[in-house]
Amino acid sequence: MVTIQGRHQPVAAARIDRAVRLVLARERRVASVSVSFVGAATMRRLNAAWKGHDRPTDVLSFSLVQPDGTLAGDVYVCRAVAEREARARRIPVREELLRLVIHGTLHVLGWDHPETEARIRSPMWKRQERYLACLN
Repeated sequence: MVTIQGRHQPVAAARIDRAVRLVLARERRVASVSVSFVGAATMRRLNAAWKGHDRPTDVLSFSLVQPDGTLAGDVYVCRAVAEREARARRIPVREELLRLVIHGTLHVLGWDHPETEARIRSPMWKRQERYLACLN
């Protein structure tokens, strides 16, 4: 199951749903994933509370194995940060938002990457970019 909340234009809810379902299918995993689009102030609070960084970030993910063994995850995407990153990289905002949804979903499934610039060479990043290419 995929749940989507918040303002997510310019990406249609159906594309967000498709992105999450694509990752789950390709990873051969079953999970309930909630994707929430939040503002910079909310993301800053979440990032400070859970990561100890007093600034907004682009995406945060949380996962929990339920008592029945199923996986549930929450993905929070900050559109303001995504827009800034998209401008800096000269790419469409919708591409960056989908990238972050995929990125967050992979984190829910247990994937991780280095916190350095080496992250773009990590297996997780390569997977993320491959899945993003499938959506275009």
